[in-house]
Amino acid sequence: MGKCDGRCTLLVICSLQLVAALQRQVFDFLGYQWAPILANFLHIMAVILGMFGTVQFRFRYLIFYAVWLVLWVGWNSFIICFYLEVGNLSQDRDFLMTFNTSLHRSWWMEHGPGCLVTPVQDSRMAPDDHHVITVSGCLLDYQYIEVLSSAIQVLLTLFGFVYACYVSKVFQDDEDSFDFIGGFDSYGYQPPQKSSHLQLQPLYTAG
Repeated sequence: MGKCDGRCTLLVICSLQLVAALQRQVFDFLGYQWAPILANFLHIMAVILGMFGTVQFRFRYLIFYAVWLVLWVGWNSFIICFYLEVGNLSQDRDFLMTFNTSLHRSWWMEHGPGCLVTPVQDSRMAPDDHHVITVSGCLLDYQYIEVLSSAIQVLLTLFGFVYACYVSKVFQDDEDSFDFIGGFDSYGYQPPQKSSHLQLQPLYTAG
């Protein structure tokens, strides 16, 4: 019963991770954030693999999923520190998120709750095919929205890691106990054999 509860809980956590990652992927696409897009894609693949391993009792898939979650915590911790400008990190370098291929920033910068976007006309600061804007009135700045999104990812990841380790341990114990009793190769079990010889009996008739 404990194994079933653990598997069901892990599947629920993986489902929440998948929904959160897909939601994040959509907004990163809208903001042309190529580095997060790549990381989100790898995370989605790892979560799907973890769900498959949970359903199919695949111990190695769960180990891979758990290892990826450690890397995922590291990535989201970097995102949090980046937007909070911890240490030498600065939001002035946020073009790193686009692999320096465009000047786009987080989609939430212009579309956050309550944000009022005002274009600046005839600005010499704008490169070709770009325009300068001012954003005001936001109820929550875009960097805090990004931090909140990463914090949710970290929280789900911690729960997923704990249950992935628990379920994989249960799977491993089941495999060890199965090997201990000999599985289907036990010498005490002999499958029925079909005889290939037919014994002929004489047929008597009344004369």
